[in-house]
Amino acid sequence: MTVVGGCPDLCARDAGLRVRRRALSAAAYVRLRTDGHRQDVDTLPHAGCPSKGAVMTEDNPVLSGADFASGVPLTSVKDRTLQLGHANGEAVILVRQGDVVHAVGATCTHYGAPLADGLLVGDTVRCPWHHACFSLLNGEALRAPALSPIACWKVEQRDGIVYVREKLEHPRSDIRATPESIVIVGGGGAGNAAAEMLRQLGYSGTITMLSTDSSPPYDRPNLSKGGLAGTGAAEVTPPRSAQYYRDQRIDLRLNVRVTRIDVAARQIELEDGSRQGYDALLLATGAEPVRLDLPGVGLPHVHYLRTAADCDALVAAAQKAKRAVVIGASFIGLEVTAALRARKLDVQVVGREAVPMEKILGPQVGRFIQSLHEKHGVRFHLGSTPALIDADAVTLSNGERLAADLVVVGVGVRPNVALAQQAGLAINDAGGGVCVDEYLETSTPGIYVAGDIAAWPDPLSSERIRVEHWVVAQRQGQTAARNMLGARERFTAVPFFWTEQYDFGLAYVGHAERFDTVDIEGSLDGHDCKITYLRDDRKLAVAVVHRDLEGLRSEVEFERMIDANEGTPVACHEVDMALCQPRERTL
Repeated sequence: MTVVGGCPDLCARDAGLRVRRRALSAAAYVRLRTDGHRQDVDTLPHAGCPSKGAVMTEDNPVLSGADFASGVPLTSVKDRTLQLGHANGEAVILVRQGDVVHAVGATCTHYGAPLADGLLVGDTVRCPWHHACFSLLNGEALRAPALSPIACWKVEQRDGIVYVREKLEHPRSDIRATPESIVIVGGGGAGNAAAEMLRQLGYSGTITMLSTDSSPPYDRPNLSKGGLAGTGAAEVTPPRSAQYYRDQRIDLRLNVRVTRIDVAARQIELEDGSRQGYDALLLATGAEPVRLDLPGVGLPHVHYLRTAADCDALVAAAQKAKRAVVIGASFIGLEVTAALRARKLDVQVVGREAVPMEKILGPQVGRFIQSLHEKHGVRFHLGSTPALIDADAVTLSNGERLAADLVVVGVGVRPNVALAQQAGLAINDAGGGVCVDEYLETSTPGIYVAGDIAAWPDPLSSERIRVEHWVVAQRQGQTAARNMLGARERFTAVPFFWTEQYDFGLAYVGHAERFDTVDIEGSLDGHDCKITYLRDDRKLAVAVVHRDLEGLRSEVEFERMIDANEGTPVACHEVDMALCQPRERTL
């Protein structure tokens, strides 16, 4: 990969991006798509850096650079760069590819990131923050976590001058309604992304989305971050209105539970006994928090965090509380801890592990994150488990008593596979979840799975994996949507997630369930590093701390590794199918 032009200090610019991201805690956001076709990559910074304090949103863009509407010389537009400017009061990026020049919106529709600081990949631009992907040809959002397109403008060249003219309409496809009806069970990231992708592709048939949640689809990752901390409350509201679903002819039903699938009749049965037929079915039932089984867990000051309603209840409790105990030193537990400290609560963390998140990030990173929390006044009780919760304390198994008027439990989740088991679908005994092939189709033709319950053959690790990450769920929903319409597209997206705790942000690409080497390049203490996870000298995952472009480059590197093996059977898919046993169907 070559890097040409742009800012002289990429690391400093990445740090500046993170500063701007934090200022955007209440920014606009949206949804996603997945391309399926990979192209050559140019890792090019944009021509000209906006100020590090700049914040860009759809409603309040920071306008800098040239006025493209007035025209700029073609010779001033460097080939294969992201050049920031503006036209008619809107921030625009120009991209020249030979003699062709594209003009698209400069703001990611997910969290409002500046796309001029992103990565140019073939005919697409990728967001530096959470790796959304947009087409330079028409502005379409191709990959999660952005679901809405960016604007696209007509570009005119005359006498060596490039002019940005009027906005272009986003193209509309029209796909014959085959299958005639699609039912989606689950209203989370995967289910909603699938429904939106079906309509984006021009599918005209019936879409029914059945959700056990009381709220329309919302931005779940923010619940344990800005939503709970009180710094990004606007992001917790549903990103799509009820009217949006009506306009898109998506029959969204809330507070609805599916109790069984009649595979032979191609029908699902609801809790009230009613039935609905389907031609294609997507199961995106997600996961549920692991519930503790000990005295006092049912007390009113004990909370779990999974849904928007959970977040609302926890915020209300935190406003009255002074001392909190968080049970669980996982990502969710530590993000909750940081959010509660932002609300000035005294917080103690209880975890059975010796080092927080050691299994995922390694001991050195885990110890650093522990010290980060300790610098913010958090006290840890590691190698410990709770034995009893009462009205004003948590008693540990060693007899120690921790004062608390608020308790939050975050000890992991379990995939909701009961419906799949009832239908007789193959279940992955090794790691849980529902077994699917590379197209996300289950052992029963016509039934697809996406999200937290999907156990799929990962072409990067050559293992069957199940990942509980929001962006993965959304991308799987998009791939499943295309495949329900007959695309036969392999799911090969590289897993991605991010965490934010205080002023520390970490993004992770790949999947390293087991690793024997952790290589840290840079400084953890300085919040500026790249962390590589290997097993038997094979790179499996990369985490970056305030190095957004490094994260994007690593994602592309993994994609190239996958493409190099394109057409080669994934060993895990051939070997471990014996671990995926179909369950006896309950009729």
